[in-house]
Amino acid sequence: MAITEHIEKVKEGLREGKFTSEAAVSQGILLPALHELGWPVFDTSVIIPEFSVGGRRVDYALCHPENQPSVFIEVKKVGLSGGADRQLFEYAFHLGVPMAILTDGQEWSFYLPGEQGRYDERRVYKLDLLERDISEAKNRLERYLSYSNVCLGTALKAARSDYQNVARVRIIETNFPKTWEALLKDQDSLLLDLLAEKVEDLCGYKPDLDVCSHFLEKQAQNNEHLKKYRPERIPSVRKTRTSTLGSDNIRTPAVDNFTLVFKGKEFSARSAREVMTKLFQLLSQEDSGFFERFASRKHGKKRRYLARDKLDLYPGRVDLAEQHSVEVVSGWWLGTNYSRKNIQDIINLAIEVAGSQLRDTIKANVL
Repeated sequence: MAITEHIEKVKEGLREGKFTSEAAVSQGILLPALHELGWPVFDTSVIIPEFSVGGRRVDYALCHPENQPSVFIEVKKVGLSGGADRQLFEYAFHLGVPMAILTDGQEWSFYLPGEQGRYDERRVYKLDLLERDISEAKNRLERYLSYSNVCLGTALKAARSDYQNVARVRIIETNFPKTWEALLKDQDSLLLDLLAEKVEDLCGYKPDLDVCSHFLEKQAQNNEHLKKYRPERIPSVRKTRTSTLGSDNIRTPAVDNFTLVFKGKEFSARSAREVMTKLFQLLSQEDSGFFERFASRKHGKKRRYLARDKLDLYPGRVDLAEQHSVEVVSGWWLGTNYSRKNIQDIINLAIEVAGSQLRDTIKANVL
C-alpha cells in the first residue's frame, strides 16, 4: 500500500473516530506511515520504542546510524497534543536530536529544537491530514520523514531551508484576510464567548451566543471590520444590570425549526440543545462504542464537546462546566454553551462518527 493510500485510509478513520487512544494512533497511523516511508519498522535498532532519555521516555526514536537517534516522535491521543511540545523539546535538547515530531494522528508538527525562539516559533510545518489534500500531505511526510531522506541528511536540510525561507512570512501575511474570514465563518465557541463577554463589559448586556453568531455572519457576508457593524437585528439579549432598552432595539426571532428524525421516528424538541442531547442519547443506545469514538475526534480548539469529566469540557472555566453541561448518559458529559451554528456542527460531527449504516437514517437540523 502506497503512502497516499494509507493517508486516505487514515483520513476516513479519523472522520469515523476509530483512533481512540495513543496506542491506536501509534499502531494504526504512525507505524504504517513509517513503513510506507521506507523505515524498517521491525528493526528496533532503527526504530526504538519507549526510548529512554534521562530517566524519562520518548515514544519513538528514529535512528541513523543504528541506535543513534536522528528524529524523536511523541504520540498523543487525537485532539490532545496541546502542550506536549515542551516535553518533547526537553527530550530532544538532552541528546541534541536535530528534529522532533509531535503527532496525534491528525495533526503532525515538525520541529527543529536547535533553532531560536519559542517552541511554536521553531515549528517548521504543521500538517493537518483532514485539512490538507493528499498530495500535500504525501509531499510533506516524504520531505521530512522518509527513511532515505533522513539517512542522507536531506530531510534535515529541507526542514532548515523551509524554516529560514522568508517566503513563509509572505505566505502568512497573505493568509491573514483568509484566516479572518474563516474565523468569522467557522464561529469557534471561544470566539463567540470572547465577543459576548466584551459586549457585556462595554454596555452591561450580555448577548446570547446566537446573537453573536448572527453578528459574525453579518461580518462574513459584508467582509467588513467589526467596528463598522451597526446592530440591525438582535434576536435576544440577557440583561445583567438595571437599564432601559427600547423596543425598537429588539427584533422578534424567526420561528424555531428543530428537527430530529432517527431511524424513521420523529422526536420533538424545544431547543437546539435538546436536539443535540437527544441525538447523543439515541446514538449511545444504538452503538455502545459511539461515545468513545466521538471523544477521540478533534473537537474545539481548547474544548471537548463530550467528556467523562465535565471540567474537561471547558478547561479553566469551572463556571461554564457547572452551568452549561449535561450528563447525557451516566458517566458522559456534553457541553451546551454553544450557538445554534456550533450545535449544528457538533451534530454533523456526531452523524459522521456514527458511520454509514446509521448516517442515512438521521435527520437533525437546528438552524
